[in-house]
Amino acid sequence: MADMELFRESVIAWAAGGPGEPARELAARLPVRAAVLLEGPSDSAAVNALAASRGRNLAAEGICVLPMGGAMSVGRFARLLGPPGLGLRLTGLCDEAERPYYTRGLERADAAQEEFFVCAADLEDELIRALGVTRVEELIQVEGDGRAFRTFLHQPAQRSRTPQQRVRRFLGTKKGRKIHYGRVLVEALDPGHVPAPLDGLLAGL
Repeated sequence: MADMELFRESVIAWAAGGPGEPARELAARLPVRAAVLLEGPSDSAAVNALAASRGRNLAAEGICVLPMGGAMSVGRFARLLGPPGLGLRLTGLCDEAERPYYTRGLERADAAQEEFFVCAADLEDELIRALGVTRVEELIQVEGDGRAFRTFLHQPAQRSRTPQQRVRRFLGTKKGRKIHYGRVLVEALDPGHVPAPLDGLLAGL
């Protein structure tokens, strides 16, 4: 939905110090009822892919999936979108290490009651464990990255890592790769084996 993309861009500009009126007008016109606060675009790709696999269009439901560019930004976005700002329902997904940022950010925005979902390491790790390393390696081959992956495995730094750690590290070695595989890995999931944080997030929307 183009209007929701415009709203998302308006909010990001607002958080960067721009005017808030464009976001306010779009929020009222669409209307927007909830915002999903995510650390980055690979998380956004995964959330949207899971929603699509379940026949849902989050933008059409008035839900803005918003990659913030890092967990430390959650307080700023929560103030703009939560009770002090647009009054939207807030939820989100974060890594275990970033949980304190979400907790403090929502508390300071008077949104401490809002629920967010925590991945043990990060979402890629959750997806790799859900699919299994062998299946992820098969997908890497199918997606045309097999040669690059084999070259990566021969690097001395990879010898001391577990197979899961190596796969996870590979997904972050090239710009755009984590975003691409955020969608690919979710689309490959068995419906009964969706990682709990991701499943909980979608079920709660």
